[in-house]
Amino acid sequence: MRTTILITSPDRFTAPGLELFDLPPIFAGGPEWLTKPVLIALLSSVVVIALCWAAFARPKLVPRGWQNLGEYAYVFVRDQVARPSLGKDADRWMGLLFTIFLTVLVWNLMGVIPLIQFPVAAHIAFPLVVAVSVYVLKLYLGVRHHGVRGYLKSIVYLPGLPWWAYSIYAPLILAEVFVTSLFTHFIRLFANMFAGHILLAFFSAVGFWFVFERLTPLGAGLGLLGVAMTILLTAFEMFIQFLQAYLFAMLAAMYVASGLHGEH
Repeated sequence: MRTTILITSPDRFTAPGLELFDLPPIFAGGPEWLTKPVLIALLSSVVVIALCWAAFARPKLVPRGWQNLGEYAYVFVRDQVARPSLGKDADRWMGLLFTIFLTVLVWNLMGVIPLIQFPVAAHIAFPLVVAVSVYVLKLYLGVRHHGVRGYLKSIVYLPGLPWWAYSIYAPLILAEVFVTSLFTHFIRLFANMFAGHILLAFFSAVGFWFVFERLTPLGAGLGLLGVAMTILLTAFEMFIQFLQAYLFAMLAAMYVASGLHGEH
C-alpha cells in the first residue's frame, strides 16, 4: 500500500499535486477498481463494525471501556444531529445517522493514520454515493408521506406570498431542493478533505526534502518549519475531520426530516 507523501527528486523540490489522487490498482494486473481508496474504505467499514461490536455487543449496566466511548458517540449523534431535526422521530433514524457519522469520521481520520494517509472522502466518488443515497431517501419519504403534489406544495408554498412572486421564488426553491442540496451535501466534505490532504502532503514533503535531501543551514530551518507546520496542520485537520463528519450527518438528518415532515 503506497503512502501519499510525495518523494521528490534529489535535485530539486517538486510540490505534491493531483498525482496524490491518481492511484493505480493495488495489484499489478488486478481489477482496476481495487485501488488504495477502495481498500481503505473497506478497512474503514471493518473498523466501524468492530467498534460498534466492541461497544454494544454485550452492554453492561455501568459502561466501561469501548462501551463508554460508544455511548458517548451515540448520545452525541442523538442529541446534536438527530433530535434537532427529527424530534420525536430521532430514535427511529439513529441507526442510519450513527452509521453515517462513524463511517465518514473514520474515512476522514484515515488521512492522518501513518502508512495509510489518505482520507477516503478526498475521493469524490465516496461522499457522492452516500449523498445520493440520502437524496433518494429524502425524495422517497417525501412522496410516500405527502404524495407528489403534496410534497411539491410543501416545498414551494409560503402563506401570504403574492401569486406573482411565485414565478421567482418557486424555481429557486425547487432548484435548491432538487439540485443544489445534493451538491452542497457532498462537495463541502470532499473539498475540505481534498484540500487538507494536499496541505499535509506539501508540508510533509517540505520537511522531508530539506532535512534529508538538501540539509543546509537554510534548508534545515525550512525543513524544521515544514515539520512544525505538518504537526500543527495535522491537529487542525483532525478537528476539521470531526467537524465535517458532524456536518455531513447533520445535513443527512435535515434531509430525512424534510422528507418526513415536508420542506417547511
